[in-house]
Amino acid sequence: MRHFFFWVLLVTSLNASAQLQPPTSLRTDLLLHTDKVWSNGFLTNYTLDTTDSAKFVGQLALIRSTHPSFSWVLSDKRSNSRQTAFRLIVSSSRRNSQTNAGDIWDSGKLINSRSVGILIPPGLNTNRIYYWKVKIWDEQNGESEFSQPKAFRTAAKLADYETPYYPVVKTEEAPLSKRTLGPQRVLYDFGKDAFGQVYATVTSPTESDTLILHVGEAITPDGHVNTKPTGVLRYRRIPVLLQRGTHRYAIQFKPDKRNTGPKAILMPDYIGEVLPFRYVELEVLTGNVRVEQLLRQIVTYPFDETATTFTSSDTTLNRIWDLCKHTIKATTFSGYYVDGDRERIPYEADALINQLSHYATDAEYNIAKRSLNYLVFHATWPTEWSLQNVLIAWYDYLNSGDSRTIEALYPELKAKLLLPLARPDGLISTKTGLQTAEFKKSIHYDTFDGRPTIQDIVDWPQQGVLGLGKKEAGETDGFVFRDYNAVVNAFHYQGLVFMGQMAARLGKTEDAAFYSNRANQVKNAFQAAFIDARAGLVRDGEGTDHASLHANMMALAFGLVPEKYQPNVLAHMRSRGMACSVYGSQFLLDALYNANESAYGLALLTSTDERSWYNMIRTGSTMTTEAWDTRYKPNQDWNHAWGAAPANIIVRKLMGVEALTPAFETVQIKPQPDTLRQASLKLATLRGTILVSFDNTPDRYQLRTTLPANSSGVVYLPRRQGKNQVWQNGNVVKAIAEGNFWKITAVGAGTHEWEVR
Repeated sequence: MRHFFFWVLLVTSLNASAQLQPPTSLRTDLLLHTDKVWSNGFLTNYTLDTTDSAKFVGQLALIRSTHPSFSWVLSDKRSNSRQTAFRLIVSSSRRNSQTNAGDIWDSGKLINSRSVGILIPPGLNTNRIYYWKVKIWDEQNGESEFSQPKAFRTAAKLADYETPYYPVVKTEEAPLSKRTLGPQRVLYDFGKDAFGQVYATVTSPTESDTLILHVGEAITPDGHVNTKPTGVLRYRRIPVLLQRGTHRYAIQFKPDKRNTGPKAILMPDYIGEVLPFRYVELEVLTGNVRVEQLLRQIVTYPFDETATTFTSSDTTLNRIWDLCKHTIKATTFSGYYVDGDRERIPYEADALINQLSHYATDAEYNIAKRSLNYLVFHATWPTEWSLQNVLIAWYDYLNSGDSRTIEALYPELKAKLLLPLARPDGLISTKTGLQTAEFKKSIHYDTFDGRPTIQDIVDWPQQGVLGLGKKEAGETDGFVFRDYNAVVNAFHYQGLVFMGQMAARLGKTEDAAFYSNRANQVKNAFQAAFIDARAGLVRDGEGTDHASLHANMMALAFGLVPEKYQPNVLAHMRSRGMACSVYGSQFLLDALYNANESAYGLALLTSTDERSWYNMIRTGSTMTTEAWDTRYKPNQDWNHAWGAAPANIIVRKLMGVEALTPAFETVQIKPQPDTLRQASLKLATLRGTILVSFDNTPDRYQLRTTLPANSSGVVYLPRRQGKNQVWQNGNVVKAIAEGNFWKITAVGAGTHEWEVR
């Protein structure tokens, strides 16, 4: 009998140790921190409950929909692990949640594998705190305990769907270094440029002492803050009249007329005005003044530095990754994607690159949604950028898995395709008299910087503007503007493709068929109008034989170059080098990696030429700059996220991690290392963390992948020789030969070791 009880206890213990872990990382409408409370930007120890009882006025991430969505991460690390069912409860009080009483909603056990974007029926009230939690069952019918409850509060007004968002927040930092420059002059260096405010604690023996602060982004060769920086680099001279004794002074920045105008995003009152700066030089004019402490409070949207990490055997590539990742974090200071500090205006092109690189550096989705909601109704002037609204919408859905934004904006997105500007073959033009008042109203375009109609941009700046001389080329590679423009129509084609896919996802079958057919029509018309069959290149437009880098790279990036012409197009692109702006580099690198031209892609990423990301570091910037150098855009700034394309290119193309289906349910892992010997990536997604690392030598290629539960993958490995075999976890596996790659489909969750030998 004693042995029987011992056996029962042993089995019970083993079952308990193997018990399915409860879900983690609970998100409400994609927000992870709905239970946090901030005061004037700083995180507090208040809970949602205590803010009510104390009548505390602070900042919250309020839920604004009557029936929000819920998402969670499965903790199961086993191979091929999947959720097969869940039970989700929503409670009106913490007590009810603790007793598993879903008095607002109880799903019961639902046979459903979804762990992202679960919608509850309408029924939430305004200004109320709710609690939710979830338990799951796996493929072996194992049952987890309920997760820890997650609290959220609803807003004072609710809509059927409205994007919620975090407040912008503050983090206090001490300088990384302090250096005496001379009598009564000290330079403080915070290490990296950031948007923030300065606080100084100073002791003065009298009421008449004065302290001068020189606050700026750049320093001179002799180590002083640059008081006359080039472009729109920031500098402020701020005198502070001191009081007797020891006091903490909040240094106030006066608003800049240009970036606080009617089109700019203004800072919230609880934060106040900010300035991008790295350095503070203190100058004591009078008296025996002692500076006790100098601090910077940086302002950002909440950002998880540990969510995504990347490192490689190439130190230059690592520095460029760090530059771009910091840029994405630092430029979230307004809560929207804006064009840096000069204007603080959302632009579609900035938002697209910012969005892709934000996904690549943190699992944050709502700032992209919020920016898209704004941009749709506040159109800017470039033709291509109207079309990019559709690209932003598609990438939002693909990465977040939340279709409500594209559904809510669907009629507006249709207008952004600019179909009324088309001729019978489907190609569009802004120069043929079709921009009627009705058309401009449909895309929410009013005059912008004095432009009565939208206009083609190709790249920016163009020749002879923004301080460039009439003979200076600008960033368009000599593009010849014609009535029908290859670059504009490449974006039009890509928009049609994505619009068709969105229509299909929303169940709009007639629209899906229309946009798919229209895309095919435009593709045929594009190739007939713009491809020079004799040269095998893409012309800039009808009526010219000029083939710019832009016409060719955009066509290649969006799949418009027939395979037989791709060698010519690639050779032409290599001959042009980086003859585009930092904005255009996004599409140049996309085009190269899409065509498996990884050698040239890596060479551009790690280049040390003047037109390179390394040059941004060399000039002293710690954020990506608006242009390759000030001489290419005399009014450039040092805090422009549209220069941060390498962040998403490294993740999406070099490491090859892209979502094939919404919210990374199916993941493509297709590294293209070329000569890069080693690299490792940890990427945060809504389903959990994806890990990819490789060791790469001429004789051997090893890849290690980890996919989170509730996902599957398609893995590509280099096919260097036809006689090579693919090994998975020590066993030979069947792989599909696809060009220069071996392709393995239906790779389950968990960790896998791959080798080609």
